[in-house]
Amino acid sequence: MPTKISTLVLGASENAERYSFLAIVALRKKEHPVWAVGKKAGQVLDVPIHTTLSTTLTIDTITLYLNPAHQEAYYESIVALRPRRIIFNPGTENPVLATLANQLGIITQEACTLVLLQTGQYHLH
Repeated sequence: MPTKISTLVLGASENAERYSFLAIVALRKKEHPVWAVGKKAGQVLDVPIHTTLSTTLTIDTITLYLNPAHQEAYYESIVALRPRRIIFNPGTENPVLATLANQLGIITQEACTLVLLQTGQYHLH
């Protein structure tokens, strides 16, 4: 059985039409531990959505659902978490954050979390 990957969904939403919502559902369906941070507090399945990001979490992967203009406020927290990788979902690509992450040895990937999960590639990077 594949390893469970602790994942932070940054830009989470309770709106069922949002990709961040669908990602939380897909990650939980595959039993990955999920933490979620969004503009508004809420809940998706058994995952509470927080409005602040704790830097004491142990996170393997951060999957971004925030446009680059809103990512800057999280740079320090992202770096403090020292994830193994950051997934830039379509529309979240950010060369500044990617460069910062790469300089710290964090893998960056421009991909769709939903596609990675559906194709069995979520574990490969």
